[in-house]
Amino acid sequence: MSIRLLVLFLFVALPLATANAAWPERPVQIIVPFAAGGGTDVTARLLARFLDKHTGGRGVVVVNRPGAGGEIGMAAGADAAPDGTVLTILNTPNVLTIPIERAARFRLDRFVPLANLVDDPGTLSVRSDSPIGSVQALVEAMRARPGMVTYGTAGVGSAGHIAMLLLGSVAGVTAEHIPYNGSSAVATALLGGHITVATANFGEAIGFAQGGTDASGARWRILGVMAPERMASHPDIPTFAEAGFPVQTGSLRGLGAPRATPPEIVAEIMHALDAVMADPEYRAAMEAATQAIRYVKGDEYAQLLGGMDAQLRALWATTPWNR
Repeated sequence: MSIRLLVLFLFVALPLATANAAWPERPVQIIVPFAAGGGTDVTARLLARFLDKHTGGRGVVVVNRPGAGGEIGMAAGADAAPDGTVLTILNTPNVLTIPIERAARFRLDRFVPLANLVDDPGTLSVRSDSPIGSVQALVEAMRARPGMVTYGTAGVGSAGHIAMLLLGSVAGVTAEHIPYNGSSAVATALLGGHITVATANFGEAIGFAQGGTDASGARWRILGVMAPERMASHPDIPTFAEAGFPVQTGSLRGLGAPRATPPEIVAEIMHALDAVMADPEYRAAMEAATQAIRYVKGDEYAQLLGGMDAQLRALWATTPWNR
């Protein structure tokens, strides 16, 4: 091949090679629609670390965009350029409840649901010096003082808020809702004695329970978990069903891309996620962080979200959570 032909070949082939470069060509952001320090933040940071490992080390960073129960961050993710450089953690129920309750700046159909990553059941907790020592005792306290027991959540329509509404529906009781900007703020409020009960997903609650005491020496005490059976990692924590209140709910944490993301980029992302999920080091890190992996991909993930959306719309019809 002559020098002239070689130069011509390279001139033509270089743009083609660039166009076909594997994802990601540039650093990737993962938006967390909540403040740092909660279970969703942990999910995202572990994912970012191992996505970077399995995509050539171009850089995967977590960006916290809290506010409005997750609306600010999820709207930013939905509005991002559909080029695979911005992905968003999609939390249930927030990604579903926010568009149900108001004219939100995003909808689920503005995302490509890539895959669910974590299934984190709900819990209710009190301070260790609280006279409420069990799920039954909590329900009795709410029944004896309707609307006087206060509970903190990560926001209106959050997993904790929905969990308490479901418990109230099953047990026939009410309590006063105090929304905060993230689960870390809920933990601060509980240990500071500002609320009676804290809602948190299981992984978060375990972390808070292991986090030490406040100035008075009080600790975080988990009353029960809203799972079908006791968690293998902490079999001493009873389920709500054992107390006579069959409430099963919590938070699914998945990953979404802007709706117009090209199929070839989606395929590259899914390939990278498969590699992460098959990595024993990732699985060990998730177990150590009390992050229960539930990997559901593509259409199956979209169908899972669709079923949950129908359930939440039915709950909204009888018990609107923003009133």
